[in-house]
Amino acid sequence: MTSTQSDGTAVRPQTGPPIAIDIWSDVACPWCYLGKRRLESALADWEGEVTVTYHSFELSPDTPGDYAGTTTEYLSEKKGMPVAKVEEMLAHVTQLAAAEGLEYRFDEVKHRRTLLAHQLLHLAKARGKQAEVKERLMAAYFERGVDVASIDELVEIGADAHLDPADVRAALESEEYVQDVVADIARGRALGIQGVPFFVFDQKYGVSGAQAPATFTQVLTQVAQDRAAAES
Repeated sequence: MTSTQSDGTAVRPQTGPPIAIDIWSDVACPWCYLGKRRLESALADWEGEVTVTYHSFELSPDTPGDYAGTTTEYLSEKKGMPVAKVEEMLAHVTQLAAAEGLEYRFDEVKHRRTLLAHQLLHLAKARGKQAEVKERLMAAYFERGVDVASIDELVEIGADAHLDPADVRAALESEEYVQDVVADIARGRALGIQGVPFFVFDQKYGVSGAQAPATFTQVLTQVAQDRAAAES
């Protein structure tokens, strides 16, 4: 049985194992949350099977542990941009996010280094809960102003995704997964990734940025066509 794209082109069904989608992103990246939603919109209409794995990438590893400023202040200081320009940029991404059902509240965001949050994501991956924790982390950061550098807050987020609180606390306090975070970032750099979100489909096609759902669908279709051609 064949299906068709929106332009009427026939597409053979996906064959073989699920399509692997590897995503490099940061918890504190507004475009990453937006891209996550747009990918999910594409996958909602995709008839094949996929697996989604999130990989670590730190946009602001130089954030001081005691940083008390706002996201606007940090970006203005780091990029040398006028505050008004940063506010304009954040307002733009907030508007785009709203169209995807996300409610960014930059006035409440606590700008933090995300190293601990990424360690939680690796623990969650090991426990089969990465997708649930990723969603909760990003919602907590952008919509509820949660401090994602606080072990206590991360334990609560993990518990909400049905991870054992004692397990989460022990892993974060011992930095059990810090080398996994470092390895993810190194792998991303080796692939030439300089900004996020960055999506890799079937270890073959790379897509940079929070693209429209149609773009993701086109890449998935290309993967399915490649597989079908390889089998013909």
